[in-house]
Amino acid sequence: MTADSTPALVQPADAATGGPPAGPSAARGPRARNTTAYLKYVAAKIAGAVVSLFAVLVTSFFLFRLIPSDPVKQMTGGRRVSAEQLESMRHQFGLDQPMWQQFTSYIGDALTGDFGDSFAYHAPVIDKIVEKLPATLLLTGTAYVLYSIIGIWLGTRTAWRNGSAGDRFNTALALTLYSVPSFWLGLLLIIVFSVGVGPIPGMFPTGGMSSGDTSGLDYVIDVAHHMVLPVITLVAVGYAQTLLVMRSSLLDEMGSDYLTTARAKGLRDDVVRRKHAVPNAMLPTFTLMFVNLGQVVAGQILVETVFSWPGLGSLFYQGLSTPDLPLVQGLFFVFATAVILANTLADVLYPLLDPRVGR
Repeated sequence: MTADSTPALVQPADAATGGPPAGPSAARGPRARNTTAYLKYVAAKIAGAVVSLFAVLVTSFFLFRLIPSDPVKQMTGGRRVSAEQLESMRHQFGLDQPMWQQFTSYIGDALTGDFGDSFAYHAPVIDKIVEKLPATLLLTGTAYVLYSIIGIWLGTRTAWRNGSAGDRFNTALALTLYSVPSFWLGLLLIIVFSVGVGPIPGMFPTGGMSSGDTSGLDYVIDVAHHMVLPVITLVAVGYAQTLLVMRSSLLDEMGSDYLTTARAKGLRDDVVRRKHAVPNAMLPTFTLMFVNLGQVVAGQILVETVFSWPGLGSLFYQGLSTPDLPLVQGLFFVFATAVILANTLADVLYPLLDPRVGR
């Protein structure tokens, strides 16, 4: 075959780079295909989140109307009220309208961020949520940071020393705490450290966020003093879950061939753990952390109620006792939205850590 008989399918090399010629096909390389696949993956996740949010919006309307209680009669506090007064109150709160009309009004208003006025507080629901949100973020956010750090650190150490006395102790303790209801643990802490048992004196407040008569630095110390027991309650349960997930993930990685290769290259054991095993084992824990991040906004209803913490959890419990339909509907939607958005963010970021996802 002569030089002039080069097959037509063979492309000549680019003179400047020595590679294939530049042209329209260059834009359709592996990197472009990966970017397109990732964008499609993100779009699908966002679309799924939007559908989930609308489903939550619909569910929040019908769910709390299953509560066998009349909100108007509950608001009267058992006082003798005439039928005309009850009817006037139902008209005031729109409860005399047909169900389909209440539903369409609720959906239309909620899509604009208006969840109506609270029956009990006579104020916009969104204002009550904004008012109570900082207290919830302070409590659950502090606990979230602490139990994430403790859980990942202890989970890594226990897995790397699998079968040791420390591993058995920490795993047994984590399983116990993970099985304990958070409200029961909170009540136990109140009995022991607030009321006092035997030689243990009452050292912490039984509830609330502050004593109400302090300011400045004294106020900060007072709030921190009130936070101790609820934070310990949340950390005890949260760190146990994180530890168990991190330990299980790292144990799955420890038998991998790439770790054997790293050790064969002469890398120290702590380097193999920190730079090779732990980053790969972090992927399931990463997802769990984002799920828990959504619950930071949702708060812990039972823990906040047990400790009388003035956050969204206590507000939700108070709304259920009436039932204050606009309030519990708005809070339920906010709680679910926080979890859905956190999960969606985890799904969007996960392929950046593990390229096998979303391709």
